[in-house]
Amino acid sequence: MDAMDTGPRYTPDHELEMAVQFLPASDSKKLEKRKGLGKLTIVLSAVAFAFILSLIIGLLLWHYHLRGEANIKKIYAGSMRLTNQAFVNGYENPNSTEFKDLASQVVSQLNEIYYKEPKLRKNYISSTVQAFSEGSVIAYYLSEFHVPEKDQVEVDRIISSIDKLQGRTGSSSRLLIDAINYSALDSRMVSSTKQSTRYAQHLQPNVASVIESPGFPNYPYPSNTMVQWELRADPGYIIKLEFESFSLEENCKNDFVKVYDSLVAIESRVLNEICGVFSDHLTFHSSGNVMLVTLVTNDVMNFPGFRARATQVPLSTTTCGGILTGNSGTFTSPKYPDFYPQLTQCEWTIRVPQGKFVKVVFDKFRMVEPGQSNSVCQKDYVEIGTRKMCGTSSNLMEASQSNEMTVKFISDSSYVDRGFSATYTAYEPSDPCPLMFLCANKRCIKPVQKCDGWNDCGDSSDEKNCQCGATQVSCKNGFCKPMFWKCDGINDCGDNTDEENCGVCKPDEFTCANDHCVSMKMRCDGQNDCDDGSDEATCGKEAIDVPCTDKTYKCKNNKCVNSLNPECDGVKDCSDGSDEQNCDCGKQYTKSAGRIVGGQDAVDGEWPWQVSLQVRGSHVCGASIISDSWIVTAAHCVQDDTKTRYSQPQTWEAYFGLHTQKDKSKAEKRNLKQVIAHPSYNTYTFDYDMALMELDRPLTFGNKIRPICLPSPSYSFPAGKSVWITGWGATKEGGFAATVLQKAEVRLINETVCNNLMNGLLTSRMMCAGVLTGGVDACQGDSGGPLNSLNAPGGHTFLAGVVSWGDGCARRNKPGIYTTVSKFRGWIKERTGV
Repeated sequence: MDAMDTGPRYTPDHELEMAVQFLPASDSKKLEKRKGLGKLTIVLSAVAFAFILSLIIGLLLWHYHLRGEANIKKIYAGSMRLTNQAFVNGYENPNSTEFKDLASQVVSQLNEIYYKEPKLRKNYISSTVQAFSEGSVIAYYLSEFHVPEKDQVEVDRIISSIDKLQGRTGSSSRLLIDAINYSALDSRMVSSTKQSTRYAQHLQPNVASVIESPGFPNYPYPSNTMVQWELRADPGYIIKLEFESFSLEENCKNDFVKVYDSLVAIESRVLNEICGVFSDHLTFHSSGNVMLVTLVTNDVMNFPGFRARATQVPLSTTTCGGILTGNSGTFTSPKYPDFYPQLTQCEWTIRVPQGKFVKVVFDKFRMVEPGQSNSVCQKDYVEIGTRKMCGTSSNLMEASQSNEMTVKFISDSSYVDRGFSATYTAYEPSDPCPLMFLCANKRCIKPVQKCDGWNDCGDSSDEKNCQCGATQVSCKNGFCKPMFWKCDGINDCGDNTDEENCGVCKPDEFTCANDHCVSMKMRCDGQNDCDDGSDEATCGKEAIDVPCTDKTYKCKNNKCVNSLNPECDGVKDCSDGSDEQNCDCGKQYTKSAGRIVGGQDAVDGEWPWQVSLQVRGSHVCGASIISDSWIVTAAHCVQDDTKTRYSQPQTWEAYFGLHTQKDKSKAEKRNLKQVIAHPSYNTYTFDYDMALMELDRPLTFGNKIRPICLPSPSYSFPAGKSVWITGWGATKEGGFAATVLQKAEVRLINETVCNNLMNGLLTSRMMCAGVLTGGVDACQGDSGGPLNSLNAPGGHTFLAGVVSWGDGCARRNKPGIYTTVSKFRGWIKERTGV
């Protein structure tokens, strides 16, 4: 019933006609009253006018106050088991007589339930049955209410308590109801502007059914759309859903996919909500023979979408838990690495030989659920003793104080995740970390990790009271740091020990008489940078006839200078000034203080040479602008596979001045004229990993679109130098791609050290950069993008490297590997003229 039904209605025309009547008179003189009577008439008119005015004001106040509170449309999704019904094939077809008859009975009984509750009766609109499934018969329906804002909480409470009707019986002709589930429909699905489509599919034995977002793979999915796939399996089977390709917006508030263990969108039965880009397969299993897949999009930024395969597999009881014995072993959550099922409980009892204790290490652990705090795990969790664990982590460790340990796994009815993989071992109580180092927090690490400069324990206990080796800096505070970080201008020790006594300067620095180090560019610049004047002593004219080597810079007049990295530094080193020519590059007009894994959002326009290379509307690789017609990327980005001819220019679209992937309309788009991979590129070693792309028409440069500077063959990028990586790649290994351009600061790593870390896989055309503690790195999707190096004296940024390969993403002691651009300067000049 509408709120207006509970009070008087405001009908101005009729009420005013009844309040004041003007009677006709044939003789105007009859209307002339005595003086006293005229006053009375005036008084009565004033009273009548005041009454009418008060009535109007009152009605208006009532109208806007009581009617002004807008009713909010709320739809509740629900299911109930009809225990006195048997499923027939007709119930699967919404147009069948059987479906319509039973649906009518369900709606009738829902109406009766709602009308018994005054709050519901007042706001109830209608119900519709969406589907039926086996067991005896389960009805899935939507109920619509229009609820005043002030009553929403109360209506939600009443709806949530309707399950108390379970077991209520009536006459033999009535439906017997059991197992009622209710939840408010996701508000993002309640929109009259969305185009809604629903498909129904019954899976067949031994046949995989393909479901795809509209337009996939040739076109992005449409805007303002809700598409639902109602999947069924035969009785005695469950549904396995595997996403083979998945590319949506990263922000689930805009576009998302939800998978339900139901045939309507009941939030208490949602398996997961997914958005972003996944490179690995996502696999879900239903608990029964039905599943609902829902795609919801908004009005901007459409992505390629998804392709998934649905199959029916025999229903089998989830087996997990049991007794584990022996000195060591492994165990996992059910169906790992697929998503574990709902409403599952497992219990493992681990027994090791008498006299030993049990230690369990969770190598992989991911049990994330909306609304669950990692400190108070109440939904899905693992329990050992009194400790409950949830969230996401790696290398979690728990130890017992006896030869037995109990591990419990619990999942509720909504939101599942990948679960865990764990290893248990037996250990001597007197030696809890056999052949390993025992941290103060009882964690065990490898002996080689002690005093290596990294906080492996998590409490720094492995880095205290260390005896440093010959290849390490011995910090005064007891820490040890890699020697190649000594005198690099960064306080790695924390007490500045590694930056003291730096009298022996690096090759690109000048050693002052007082043992201070200054940049070689400060030598003979007319400024007393050493504080003792030694950097300005004995400064004569430019040396004549400096022999040209691979370490010297060659001017256009074919003369060479000894100056380190002289190009575009604001100082004329060549007699012909050629080192300061062609310097309209590498300038940032937008800067900030400081996916790239472990990075942060870049400022719009901060990296104007960054390019997004896309295939069928989806970002694939990065690239860098080097002229108005040419860009540089990685050769491995343009290698053909069985599905796509990446070597062909017509495959690609290049976007310039792009900041956020969803705002392509603000960027410049170009097609390609030709793609040139380096002829010596090796697909196994990634050697010579560089490619050139020519645009179909030139760019117009501005603040947000500019070229980066190319280094000369002699340009030096010393170890320890801070550089920046940028891109839209994955923000974690195997994770989502970034929507906003990411940036992260890393340092160049000594070539010998890096080659040892990478097991000798480096060539002379590769360079290393990263943070060896892990956590910051380039990742999938960043390939081909720039390694940016700022030339401080001139304020120009040079293209030091091209993102090439790595061992995973952001792993400890596994830096990123980049193609060294200076090694390819001649080839670039030959093919592009730049």
